[in-house]
Amino acid sequence: MGKVKVLVTGGAGFIGSNISDSLIEEGYEVIVVDDLSTGKEKNINDRARFYRLDIRDVGLEDVFRRERPDYVSHQAAQMDVRRSVSDPIFDAKVNVLGAINVFQNCLKYDVKKVIFASSGGAIYGEQDIFPAPETHPLRPLSPYGITKLVAEHYLYYYKNVFNLDHVILRYANVYGPRQDPFGEAGVVAIFIQKMLSGEQPFINGDGCQTRDFVYVGDVVQANLLAFTSDSSENIFNVGTGLETSINEIFDHLADIMAPSVKKEFGPPKKGEQRRSVIDSSRAKETLRWGPKVSISEGLKRTYEYFKTA
Repeated sequence: MGKVKVLVTGGAGFIGSNISDSLIEEGYEVIVVDDLSTGKEKNINDRARFYRLDIRDVGLEDVFRRERPDYVSHQAAQMDVRRSVSDPIFDAKVNVLGAINVFQNCLKYDVKKVIFASSGGAIYGEQDIFPAPETHPLRPLSPYGITKLVAEHYLYYYKNVFNLDHVILRYANVYGPRQDPFGEAGVVAIFIQKMLSGEQPFINGDGCQTRDFVYVGDVVQANLLAFTSDSSENIFNVGTGLETSINEIFDHLADIMAPSVKKEFGPPKKGEQRRSVIDSSRAKETLRWGPKVSISEGLKRTYEYFKTA
């Protein structure tokens, strides 16, 4: 019996490359598919086989035919909320049509299970309950949130009509080493890079908006547990259940890096959620998963990475 083979889409990206590294450490054989539009070749593990390819490409089938993966970790996405607002057509092409291309190939080549990276922040919209459980009404307020939800509905269809097994992980705001310093979710990376280069970071609005910041190493752990889960539950929030304001993130980083830097505020971003925090009790009960890295420790590790990157 050979090694279990996992195809990771977006495996040169921030989260996907961290997942790939851990899968390889755990003894899996890893295939990376990434078009390098936002991912970086240097993030790809030397022991992974790499195909430079867009997930919308018809050539994706050749990779499935050649590699015959046992599992697929679908991390590739158009992940910038603001870009989804300015270019919803592009967002839908990648996050819906790209996802369907991946799922169709999973079906055709008998993939045992798909792990899908969804969004715990964007999918619930303005929350009624804090933190939001998986049963919270789904009212996304951005094209990005809508396309993640559409992909979830496709997985429901593939499961119920064709019995394609899947686990959906709804991530909170993931941060950590290899995060790109752009996009809304990249606030940690943006602040660190600005402070390292002596520039003034700007806070959008009053900085009191809150997010559930979860460290990438903890997210990777949730993915590894999802591969081996045999539970009938298949949608899990992956977050800390704690709200941290943008001002607090700024203060933490200033303490570590640049105590003299002062807060400066810019205009608020249109359509930005005020509060976003998710409840991961289900993942705790079913996957035996819980976040281990505190925000202060995670920010320290992220700063150390950027300092030498």
